[in-house]
Amino acid sequence: MTRFMTARMMTDNEIASFNKENTIVVFEDYYSVKDICLFISEYAAWLLGAGATCIRLERNVGRIARAFNCDAIMTIMPRHIHLTVSNLNSLDSYTCIADIRTATISFDINTKLSELSWAVADGKLDFKGAKSVFSDIISTPPSDVRMVLALASLANASFCRLFGGDWAAVVIVLFATLAGYYLKQVLCEYKTDIRLVFILCAFVSSVLGATDALFGVGSTPEIAIGTSVLYLVPGIPFLNSFSDMLAGHYICSFSRFMHAVILTACLSIGLCGGMVMMGMGMF
Repeated sequence: MTRFMTARMMTDNEIASFNKENTIVVFEDYYSVKDICLFISEYAAWLLGAGATCIRLERNVGRIARAFNCDAIMTIMPRHIHLTVSNLNSLDSYTCIADIRTATISFDINTKLSELSWAVADGKLDFKGAKSVFSDIISTPPSDVRMVLALASLANASFCRLFGGDWAAVVIVLFATLAGYYLKQVLCEYKTDIRLVFILCAFVSSVLGATDALFGVGSTPEIAIGTSVLYLVPGIPFLNSFSDMLAGHYICSFSRFMHAVILTACLSIGLCGGMVMMGMGMF
């Protein structure tokens, strides 16, 4: 017996029934509640790993689920996402747990994933198309490391000038940031523990930043050494922690806050180590 069906979501019960009746499937875009749940869980894991807040994650996931005529219930934990997807037209549901993708914070991926959720909600993408676009997004190559290095160094040097540093301090901070940020890129490429990365990069940048006072080339050495490590301040985890707290996600908020505090402590250790090595008084 052969049945022909229009392209739509099939429930798990329908798929089992079709398999028993030796049905020939004509279209390739049939999808079940399980398919939707696995896709959304992977989507959520990447979105949260890219630096999205919990409230943004809930809205995007809910938007995609409603577009596929489903309801999504999600529990967001610091390292996992517990997701249950239910078909609104039947009693079929599926639950899965996904590990959060521990990737570098990326505004590019974050924005593209949010655009994907709107494209699905507006009917511009079906399930198969959404999966294809999602695969392309997570395969997006990172930004040009040399461009990021140059812009980060210029931004940090600008902070030095903004906080009252003279031009000698600005130049020193520029080169201190270049060295420290390049070291960060190399260590992250080798999957070095992020806490050790912060300690080493802060140490290198503070040592170079202290050359202003060591050689007496400028009149604002304290600003030079203080701003040489600003590029390491974990601003996004702090902001996301505050946002999650306002949204009522207290576990994720506390986790992100503690992660930011630990990174700040590592930054301080490296900074103090560099000042001690260069004979700079801390008080």
